[in-house]
Amino acid sequence: MNMDKLIITPKTKINALLEAYPHLEEVLINAAPEFKKLKNPVLRNTIARITSINQAAIIGKLNVEELVNILRAKIGQSNIESLSESGVKYNTLKPDWFKTSSVVTIIDIKEILNRGEQPVYEVLAAIKALGKNEILKIIAPFIPAPLLDKTLSLGYKHWLNKITENEFEIYFIRRESFQLRL
Repeated sequence: MNMDKLIITPKTKINALLEAYPHLEEVLINAAPEFKKLKNPVLRNTIARITSINQAAIIGKLNVEELVNILRAKIGQSNIESLSESGVKYNTLKPDWFKTSSVVTIIDIKEILNRGEQPVYEVLAAIKALGKNEILKIIAPFIPAPLLDKTLSLGYKHWLNKITENEFEIYFIRRESFQLRL
């Protein structure tokens, strides 16, 4: 095995990791039950292409440093002592801006994934179409870390509401709506 074909970091995409080191799929699954979804070819070809190890660690409720070091050890790479990416903290407390009556659009990303499509583009289009004080509701079978990271970088507020282990609701609002309501 060529140890230089991929250097594992928190930014490494799961799909790239598994293409370079297929045997690490079982390591990931053993690290967190949520990673069993990697066996689903639709999820593997959509979500795993944009999800980083850092984001996967959040989904799997794992410490990113530990996960990266476990994966690195399995392929003979040395440990990373301290990672600068400690993970983004998602808002899981119901915010003041949330009102059920303000939800104007609902997207269930399970339906999009079942069609073999990537939900990020449809969700981003819906978020960008939000008017003042309007809220978008997303229903997901897992924490959509790449989507949350992208919306944070674009300046949207969110609320991640865990319904069950396999169902999450994520609400989005424009940042300026939030600021105007203070």
